[in-house]
Amino acid sequence: MEPKEPEPVLDTFPKLLHSHVQLRPEQDAIREKDLGIWQSWTWAEAAIEIRALACGLAHLGLKRGEKLAIIGDNRPRLYWGMTAAQALGAVPVPLYQDSVADEMAFVLDNADVKIALVEDQEQVDKMLEVRDRCPRVEHIIFDDTRGLRHYEHAFLHDFESVQQAGIEFDRDHPDFYDREVAVGKGSDVSIMLYTSGTTGNPKGVVLTNDNVIITARNGIIREGLTSQEEVLAYLPMAWVGDNLFSYAQSYVAGFCVSCPEDATTVANDLREIGPTYYFAPPRVYENMLTQVMIRMEDAAAIKRRIFSYFMEHARRVGVRILNREKVALKDLLLYRLGDILVYGPLKDVLGFNRTRLAYTAGEAIGPEIFDFYRSLGINIKQLYGQTECMVFICVQPDGEVYADTVGTPAIDVEIKIDDNGEIMYRSPGVFQSYYKNPESTASTKTEDGWVHTGDAGFFDEHNGHLKIIDRAKDVGKLNDGTLFAPKYIENKLKFFSFIKEAVVYGDGRDFSTAFINIDLDAVGNWAERRNLAYSGYIDLASLKEVYQLIKECIDKVNRDLSEDSRLANSQIHRFLILHKELDADDGELTRTRKVRRKYVGERYDILVEALYSGKQQCHIETRVTFEDGRTGTLAADVQIWDAEVYPAVTLSQDAAA
Repeated sequence: MEPKEPEPVLDTFPKLLHSHVQLRPEQDAIREKDLGIWQSWTWAEAAIEIRALACGLAHLGLKRGEKLAIIGDNRPRLYWGMTAAQALGAVPVPLYQDSVADEMAFVLDNADVKIALVEDQEQVDKMLEVRDRCPRVEHIIFDDTRGLRHYEHAFLHDFESVQQAGIEFDRDHPDFYDREVAVGKGSDVSIMLYTSGTTGNPKGVVLTNDNVIITARNGIIREGLTSQEEVLAYLPMAWVGDNLFSYAQSYVAGFCVSCPEDATTVANDLREIGPTYYFAPPRVYENMLTQVMIRMEDAAAIKRRIFSYFMEHARRVGVRILNREKVALKDLLLYRLGDILVYGPLKDVLGFNRTRLAYTAGEAIGPEIFDFYRSLGINIKQLYGQTECMVFICVQPDGEVYADTVGTPAIDVEIKIDDNGEIMYRSPGVFQSYYKNPESTASTKTEDGWVHTGDAGFFDEHNGHLKIIDRAKDVGKLNDGTLFAPKYIENKLKFFSFIKEAVVYGDGRDFSTAFINIDLDAVGNWAERRNLAYSGYIDLASLKEVYQLIKECIDKVNRDLSEDSRLANSQIHRFLILHKELDADDGELTRTRKVRRKYVGERYDILVEALYSGKQQCHIETRVTFEDGRTGTLAADVQIWDAEVYPAVTLSQDAAA
């Protein structure tokens, strides 16, 4: 009996690609909607495209260890660029496509990028703007040729010409591609992902093939994912979540990923694809729910009554049914009728009719929003992760899903709480280093592999799940010694659909205050139904009726805080509605839409002081950046209102209640 050949070690993405060509050559690997029509590529077809591109990149001089920048929306050719670079042992470095030129210049220079693969004219123009500051960038390759016909630079190449050069290179060097793929190993650097940079410049997180592939595989095992999943890739390619869910897990499990036509068609494309596996930050789920409620207000009275009746029933028994708990036969039959009349059609509209697993992370999600989706039978769960560990730290197990926790440790992940309350972890996904930043690497990762998350939290003594309080550095105290956890309070405020962003201040102060950004769609619809005239965001944000609406939201949050002995004294005393939306182009948000609280406080210091000085109004002029890159000034008289503050609920009061 002849000995069996050992199984190939699938420790790089090009090797995984080859395995899918052998196992499922005719199964769709990726698809894209173009001009309203879905175009698909099988694993075998994708492999041909990637081989041609890899050889084309080699023809341009890309070598092992060198960097390929990838900039643009989710496009098959950009994803192929990642695999093509990895086939050569080079390192893909995705950048946020909405970054302004200056932000791109830092990453391009810091990462030592040699070649950039970009989507279209917009990204080419930004590259040309910063090229003098990034002398190591030798070539720029573009996918979409529109508008670029007369761009005559020797270093500019269209995608197809690079592939054609690659085909010729492959013909002249037939063993080159396979030899380069075979040399790759799990310990090689797979990708560099830059943190969103809430303070200072972003840092390049260096992740190996082992970091990425083992973590992706563990996630697949935990959730029982298969090669039959359908995923919509719509989140930024530079974000670690997209790299895990839309790229790494697709290559490990062999499922198909779909790229929407553009950002404006995501909702329609989601309905057409009907993903079985989905990820979105809480804001996406909140926006979906807001749109549903707005549409229901426009529906006929009978439809509104049917919707309200069955949604109330879903709230009572839907989550229990999803968790496979016992419910009365009458309730089960009524829920099935509701599925025919309300829940099923609603899931069709949302694009979730086939979704068997959905994740949310990044921020806390409101319990009401969380329960709304789960009551429909959508298995939405929270996870907790970081770029530095390829996402997975904790995830909620099926049947153990709570709105106020982030679950239990993922497979092969160890977690401990440091003496100061900071969460630390160790896992196969722990990053190799921050690129060219040994000081930050040493301060974040210990010699024995434990990583400081920067988050404060604890394990719930009842269910063993991890709870996140806030960023450890942001947890402070009021002057009376009360714990001040701004992110915790901000998340409670953002549970309301009318509040898009909140920034809370109070550390080292006598009481807490808040900046509020209203949600233009939700509040605008609310105002129109009350015949309140407004000309835009600034006008709407100044209406006393809108202030009263936001005050009611804050009052509810204060009542909740009054019932927590640790946080009762951190209730919000005063608030204002900002005269403009916080914007990444103005430096107020990161590219992943996280608030830069310190920067916002410095930029609007006059408003912070007004909140604490007793003023009822404050004039401010703010320099802003418009979408077309122009700058201008916004001036407004911002009102300041007092909120209702409630007495702290004591244990005796609880008992009496």
